[in-house]
Amino acid sequence: MRVLVMVKASGESEAGGMPTAKDLAEMGKFNEKLVEAGVMLMADGLHPSSKGVRVRFEGKQRTVIDGPFSETKELVAGFWLWQVRSMEEAIEWIKRAPCFDGGAEIELRPVFEQEDFGDAVTPEARREYETKVLKKAAKLREAAARR
Repeated sequence: MRVLVMVKASGESEAGGMPTAKDLAEMGKFNEKLVEAGVMLMADGLHPSSKGVRVRFEGKQRTVIDGPFSETKELVAGFWLWQVRSMEEAIEWIKRAPCFDGGAEIELRPVFEQEDFGDAVTPEARREYETKVLKKAAKLREAAARR
């Protein structure tokens, strides 16, 4: 199963505070362990909400709302995407994460898989999605990583 691990924003992250060199080194070692275990699919930190926007959909109307956004506890400062056997395994991994001793809230949510949609997604539609979308997305990620 895939699990999205979301690190909630803090006042410091929303103010643009960056991790220390020590924190980056510790998190790098943790991420290496995740990769070696075949768990980490991707990970990244996000800029503060002041650099982001939201798009509100109401009927056919689209409204762009510029950040910053006030509810810091609802914002995401960074994320991992993990491949694990169970939510329990994901919980065990996140409990080992360094750098959060000063306080943090981290949310773990399972990602929908094609199988979760049952008969609504036919085997043909699944193959087409995997070929047309997922493989192209993987190629784009690889190209971006080479830049």
